[in-house]
Amino acid sequence: MANPSVTWTIGKQKNIALIAHDSMKPVIIEWCEKNKEILKEHFLYGTGTTARMITDRTGLPVRGHNSGPLGGDLQIGAKIVEGKIDFVIFFSDPLTAQPHDPDVKALLRIAQVYDIPIANNRATADFLIQSALMKEEYDHEVVDFKSAIAQRAQTL
Repeated sequence: MANPSVTWTIGKQKNIALIAHDSMKPVIIEWCEKNKEILKEHFLYGTGTTARMITDRTGLPVRGHNSGPLGGDLQIGAKIVEGKIDFVIFFSDPLTAQPHDPDVKALLRIAQVYDIPIANNRATADFLIQSALMKEEYDHEVVDFKSAIAQRAQTL
């Protein structure tokens, strides 16, 4: 039986999470500077040092959370679950082991579960940020977890 779904609407003003591993911080800062005119129309969130560096170097207001290794990735994931993050730009370093890799995987998984657009590299971020959908509302289907849990409870 398919899980019931609900429609979530991503508004014209997106809630965008900006995250980068240490070696990718210069890349995300440069990307944010390049896309500053688009980003300033949206609400920006980020993890620890990344948020602070983007704000300091671009002037974009980024609401900071904990550093990734100190739970920041999980905080962003929780905001996705709450419907408070619509879009994730995460410039990860695929060539360096990360001590908080399980947290990163959890964030990527929850973004997929909640059908959240996520870019893990500059090319994908460029395609997403230049999409016509950046200026529009967007409806997407998300599993109705309350109904799914109720159905599961009845069958166990």
